[in-house]
Amino acid sequence: LVDLKWRFSLLIFILAYALTWLFFGLIWWVIAYSRGDLEHLGDHSWTPCVNNLNGFVSAFLFSIETETTIGYGHRVITDTCPEGIVLLLLQAILGSMVNAFMVGCMFVKISQPNKRAETLVFSSHAVVSLRDDRLCLMFRVGDLRDSHIVEASIRAKLIQSKQTQEGEFIPLDQTDLSVGFETGDDRLFLVSPLIISHEIDERSPFWDVSRGQLERDDFEIVVILEGM
Repeated sequence: LVDLKWRFSLLIFILAYALTWLFFGLIWWVIAYSRGDLEHLGDHSWTPCVNNLNGFVSAFLFSIETETTIGYGHRVITDTCPEGIVLLLLQAILGSMVNAFMVGCMFVKISQPNKRAETLVFSSHAVVSLRDDRLCLMFRVGDLRDSHIVEASIRAKLIQSKQTQEGEFIPLDQTDLSVGFETGDDRLFLVSPLIISHEIDERSPFWDVSRGQLERDDFEIVVILEGM
């Protein structure tokens, strides 16, 4: 429900409440019909299950009033109807569950930062080149929104298959790529697009990788940008 388009989410939201009201309204009408309440309309000596319930429409309205806790007072359940009391408890419990689920889903959907994620852009390609006479892996990140991210920090991980010296195969081994954690360069101020660089030195997993091997190896670099 959270990942659906808004028109489908709203449709499910409306149907969840409408069908619940209709379902319990039908049961209230069945109780009134089976007890003979509808045959004694206007008979003041008869005690119905629900006062002033004279048909399906009024049963539907009573279902809405019960589940939404409106309680106008015109239609009210009597204490001589045990099946109605049980149904009232069931509708109150189920109505609370429907409210919690639907309102929770809508809150999560509204809180999703989809639009914010669309304004963060990364370069389509990463390059390996010299920078300040040091061999670096570089890519660019930018924030297109006027209200920039505060306290942004960036991390990068190399994910690839690995076989240990003991012969154990690790399908998704994760290795941190240093992008300036030691010097504080991983904390960004994204007023303009920035170039993020990973120095390929003795500590880098790319230190012993040749250009040909780099083209043949199957790996993925995951970049994580966090901020407020």
